[in-house]
Amino acid sequence: MTASRKIHVRFFAILREQARTALLDCTTAARTPAELYGELQATRGLAFPATHLRVAINDRYATMETLLQPGDRVVFIPPVAGG
Repeated sequence: MTASRKIHVRFFAILREQARTALLDCTTAARTPAELYGELQATRGLAFPATHLRVAINDRYATMETLLQPGDRVVFIPPVAGG
């Protein structure tokens, strides 16, 4: 049996446009941000490559392999360009 957990996801920039939302509460069986992003690519149409993202969990930078806990706040951060 796979445990599911409620995760709060925030999207910025191009990811917000692709997901069509800035905030998303989801119930997932994903154990890591990498798995969660894979699910979101399939369900929300995210086309941005995961290899180009940073991730933060509960306001701290993390790796895509960090284990998720119920109630975590996950932010997927695309590269930022500006001037």
